[in-house]
Amino acid sequence: MQAHKLITALTLSLLAGGVLAAVSPEDAARLGTSLTPLGAEKAGNADGSIPAWTGGLGKGAAAVDPRGFLGDPFAGEQPLFVITAQNLDQHQDKLSTGQVAMFKRYPDTYKMPVYTTHRTAAVPQAIYEAAKISAVKTTLLDGGNGLKGFADSRYYPFPIPQNGLEVVWNHMTRYRGGNQRRNTVQATPQTNGSFTPVHFQEDVAVPLGIADLPADKAANALLFFKQRVTAPARLAGNVLLVHDSIDQVAEPRMAWLYNAGQRRVRRAPQVAYDGPGTAADGLRTSDNLDMFNGAPDRYDWKLVGKRELYIPYNNYRLDSPQLKYADILQAGHTNQDLARYELHRVWEVEATLKSGERNIYAKRRFFIDEDSWQIAVSEHYDGRGQLWRVGQSMLLQNYAVETPANAFEALYDLLAGRYVASGLKNEEKRSIEFGVPASIKDFTPAALRNAGVR
Repeated sequence: MQAHKLITALTLSLLAGGVLAAVSPEDAARLGTSLTPLGAEKAGNADGSIPAWTGGLGKGAAAVDPRGFLGDPFAGEQPLFVITAQNLDQHQDKLSTGQVAMFKRYPDTYKMPVYTTHRTAAVPQAIYEAAKISAVKTTLLDGGNGLKGFADSRYYPFPIPQNGLEVVWNHMTRYRGGNQRRNTVQATPQTNGSFTPVHFQEDVAVPLGIADLPADKAANALLFFKQRVTAPARLAGNVLLVHDSIDQVAEPRMAWLYNAGQRRVRRAPQVAYDGPGTAADGLRTSDNLDMFNGAPDRYDWKLVGKRELYIPYNNYRLDSPQLKYADILQAGHTNQDLARYELHRVWEVEATLKSGERNIYAKRRFFIDEDSWQIAVSEHYDGRGQLWRVGQSMLLQNYAVETPANAFEALYDLLAGRYVASGLKNEEKRSIEFGVPASIKDFTPAALRNAGVR
């Protein structure tokens, strides 16, 4: 439904001219020809280890169980090879600094099983049309802290990016399947591997999925997010609400917290930048969630270029309901025997903290999958220039709803020897539900008290 609404809006906006173009119509014409509709190189690499993109996985790629869990289209495949600390030198040219650091931090247990590459990313046709409109209509606002001319398309503002900030905006505005409801688990294992799962019920809504969203609010809205803690008992009932905007200069992020113990709703300006992540035991910041989110204004962004990298990809096994959380969560890092890596082209972007700005991370690097615009690997450096934390998003394609997604994401603290894993679903009653009806009334501060009833 949301995709059909979008295609109508996009057709009308194509008729409206006179807008300053981000790229020329001639360049935009490469989308769907020499480039994929989302801007990746359609051709494979020289030796064929990265194949050509041929449309991604179809909706019927494998069986989907009644609870929405995806079957693995590649279940019968075996690794081409496994990278370990012992053969690391043979593969370093296709690994990031952070990935190499993981082998050095955990030389006896860390490994990367590398499989045949499958370019599975795909989105609905309406979203491809959105990217094409974005290419010729969307520009960065002064300072890059917002988008101009983006309201007509809503997705992938810069499918042919010219700088690092445009690449990061593609990640933050990527298609996620419209409205979602999901029950997920976050865990922060101790150094001995023991953990207490924190259970969340999360609702995500996009402007096109909220029928009663006022037009003046819709024009600058990007995303609405509500997160309720359901367990353990000491945290149950606490609720977080976030409104994110397109133009974050004119309208910065708005956030509220309902504290079940105090039964009070309060503004939560700390839910941004390097404010502490919810129930993460100090192991991630607010802007670490989803690998990176929120306003990018505190950093100078540099597009290093594009390179081939082994990244987590097609991780259906890690999303299986046959697994228990204890099968995945281990001491030091998640169970790498269950992980799948493939060789893909990625954009490399470096963020350096601006003079006079504050964030616990002085420098960050992001490696963004060219096909899906998802950040697959991240690196975070402290004020001394020391590599501190390494992130991984265990990517997969939700072929049932034509949406790039992940099994979970993890952020590893190399100094503490611990990590936080977010978005686990294996033991939940349902996988993610898509197309959930939403009302703006569900995403107001007044709604938090009802949502937080234990």
